[in-house]
Amino acid sequence: MDNLIPVTPQRPKPRAIITPAASTLVAPAPRSQNPALTALGEACKASPVQLLRTREGRSLSRARLRRAEEFMLSLGPGAPGDWQDFLYGAGIVSQLALSSHLLDVGFSDAWCARHIGLYVARSLAYANASGLGLECAETVRLAQVLTPYSKWNCRSFADGPRPHDGGFAQEQVRALLRNLMNHVGCVTGHRVSRPRVKRDNLLAP
Repeated sequence: MDNLIPVTPQRPKPRAIITPAASTLVAPAPRSQNPALTALGEACKASPVQLLRTREGRSLSRARLRRAEEFMLSLGPGAPGDWQDFLYGAGIVSQLALSSHLLDVGFSDAWCARHIGLYVARSLAYANASGLGLECAETVRLAQVLTPYSKWNCRSFADGPRPHDGGFAQEQVRALLRNLMNHVGCVTGHRVSRPRVKRDNLLAP
């Protein structure tokens, strides 16, 4: 399990960049009438969604992916905190990255807050149903472990059993999160920064 390396899916083509001169864009009819989205919405008892791509949504999408990268830095080796803190942070990174895709394809932030919230597995399901195409079984399993990610922010599990961590190791989770962010960056066309390297490491022999 510890030796498992996530398989990077084939890189999809980046989405077209919305130019400043473009007016508000409406998603093509097949997007808003996507049978997979309809079925998922019925299963989650969510209100119907009409996908509408806008410059504002794309800008917010880019900002979410940048925030995911910032939070990812706090999950590096030697970072303060215990395993619970690490998984809580992993949930934040996952949800920020996935919301970047959802906002880019036309979901509204208010709709996501109301119908997805802290449920990473639901966010991944909606993202894949709307074109993300991240078919990675281990990412799906990690999303289930992190759903809802608020459960890993509890300092005491006196009210119930400790949540199951799925047997994941930190390095495996980092690899899956990096793969997720790279994939979202490729699909949305947002640039994903490389992990920062400490200057001390650059000077090491």
